[in-house]
Amino acid sequence: MLVAAAACPCPPLLVPEVAAGAAPELAAARDACADALGVLAASRPDLLVVVGPAEDGGSYPEGTPGSFRGFGVDLGVRLGPGGTPSAPSQRTLPPSLAVAAWLLERTDWSDTPVTGLAVAEPLTAERCRSAGAEAAGRAARVALLVMGDASACRTLKAPGYLDERAAGFDAEVARALGTADVAALQALDAGLARELKASGRAPWQVLAGAAEEAELGGALLYEDAPYGVGYVVAAWS
Repeated sequence: MLVAAAACPCPPLLVPEVAAGAAPELAAARDACADALGVLAASRPDLLVVVGPAEDGGSYPEGTPGSFRGFGVDLGVRLGPGGTPSAPSQRTLPPSLAVAAWLLERTDWSDTPVTGLAVAEPLTAERCRSAGAEAAGRAARVALLVMGDASACRTLKAPGYLDERAAGFDAEVARALGTADVAALQALDAGLARELKASGRAPWQVLAGAAEEAELGGALLYEDAPYGVGYVVAAWS
């Protein structure tokens, strides 16, 4: 059963070594993520499931390695403190889960087993719902760390250029995450999310599927759009 959840953005720029001189610009977002993970830890879960967007879906066991070398930084991470040493052929974490692994290392998450779930953008709302329900049923007390960005079309210099629909979409996402509105998350328009380059749509709908019977309350910890991309941090408990 789901007992707590945290929603965090997943830009590699959250990692100060990647952001370099721009690191202070996301300091508030990093602090909010740390607060959200504190809510997860306080729930004393039996299992933490980390969910994030990726080109290909799939599961990642505890100990799976990741890195930020693709972003010009020789920095490696591992998903959770456990697991076995990685083999050279072992697949590595997608960027969203690598950012999650970095957040977990930063908050010294060491008392709970961790597993990763990558979800591909085309995953339908119903399949996200099923994946969330399955994740919530994996232990008596399950916590979710859900990674994903809102629209990438908030300004003229945004990765997706300016789209006038982006601000309204992001406002509804922030409201839904901040109030633990499961129905609103399930109702997010996948086509619109794709057009607005919102990577969080599928992970948020996995969260909604996991939370259907949980009756959790939400708190919005951060909402902004630096670089024209919507970043939201929320905690459910």
